[in-house]
Amino acid sequence: MIYILDTADLDAIRHCNEFYPLAGVTTNPSIIAKAKGDFWKIVTEIRSIIGPDKMLHVQTTQKKAEGIIEEAKLLKEKLGGEFYIKIPIGEEGLKATMELKKMGIGVTMTAIFTPAQALIAAKAGASFVAPYVNRLDNIIGDGCEVVREITDQLDLYALDCKVLAASFKNAQQVHKCASVGCHSVTVAADILKTVISHPMTDAAIEGFDKDWESVYGNKTILDF
Repeated sequence: MIYILDTADLDAIRHCNEFYPLAGVTTNPSIIAKAKGDFWKIVTEIRSIIGPDKMLHVQTTQKKAEGIIEEAKLLKEKLGGEFYIKIPIGEEGLKATMELKKMGIGVTMTAIFTPAQALIAAKAGASFVAPYVNRLDNIIGDGCEVVREITDQLDLYALDCKVLAASFKNAQQVHKCASVGCHSVTVAADILKTVISHPMTDAAIEGFDKDWESVYGNKTILDF
């Protein structure tokens, strides 16, 4: 499982990059707009925080293939490192993806809601396909089942493409996606923190501390 952080909050990125086994960061126009800052300052700072070896996924704002390609080339040039241009599924996006594949620029095809969309995106050369789990659940769909179907299809046809599940509202959705073989997830910082949280864990740690302190007080192993 590949864990990616879905945010442009620089403080959250700094924290999670230090304490979690992150493979990178994803953004989109809504996330960038929420940060309310200069675009280039935000994305270059993200790259500075995570370094060149971790993935940075930045979404195009263009609608036509030619514009998407130009934005991808510019972003790759300025941000460097392990970079992926996020492109919403559609005819223009597929056209751009096929050209970018030839140029060696990675593509994450986003706004995926069906296995059919994911399969054709993978055939076009996308490195990742990003199905929206919670948005499917919200329309009485089954986001995790769609993730499973996409994963199975990519494996069936031996396509060099990974599922990057997105749009999560709780840790249970992340767990269910992992259980069906999802390759990677991109989640907000609060969801990532919830993944490692459990009240029984807190109780166990409290018990350890209480028992130790009853004999050794405030000493730690380093004090002996």
